Amino acid sequence: MKYLNASYFFDFEDEAIQNLITAHKGDSLSKKEKAIRVYTQVRDGWKYDPYSISLSKESFRASTVAKKASGNCVEKSIVLIACLRALDIPARLHLGKVKNHLAVERLEEKFGSNELTPHGMVNVYLNGKWLKMSPVFNKTLCEKLNVAPLEFDGESHSFLQQYNSQGSLFMEYIDDYGHFKDVPLAFMESNIKEHYPHIFDTGETKTEFKL
Repeated sequence: MKYLNASYFFDFEDEAIQNLITAHKGDSLSKKEKAIRVYTQVRDGWKYDPYSISLSKESFRASTVAKKASGNCVEKSIVLIACLRALDIPARLHLGKVKNHLAVERLEEKFGSNELTPHGMVNVYLNGKWLKMSPVFNKTLCEKLNVAPLEFDGESHSFLQQYNSQGSLFMEYIDDYGHFKDVPLAFMESNIKEHYPHIFDTGETKTEFKL
């Protein structure tokens, strides 16, 4: 299956990715159990940081992200996909646009909007069906926002935290760009520049932005 292959971006043969999956190898665990465990590992192993934007090809390699302490939604999804493929579990990148409704002051200050795009999540193939899952918001951040962390059970979709524990609207999907076999860097760059042109109106030629 094409969603099992290594690539420049999903370079799971790299030592950094192999080290991440060491505890999940072996026949004692089912693919479902491996997927659940590595999902939780990626969700909580990297702090979510939407304020670092890169247009650099190198920065979206799974092995590059694996060596960092934080990552945005696309970067964390890439690491998870690489780990899943390394464990012989088909996985692919899914992109969309989301709107955040809580703790948006800094988002609006930096992005000029409470909409984030492209927003990354993961499609994983288990027991004959594709499931959506989002490893983006780490447990510590969810506790600060009073939102239950997304748990993945290997049976159903787990990609949307629509409300916080008080019932207030937290996040909604407002556009769906579909799934991709590999990281569509050209599409992502075009999408970012279209939605946040002010970030690039500095007169500087840069590929890395810390907002």
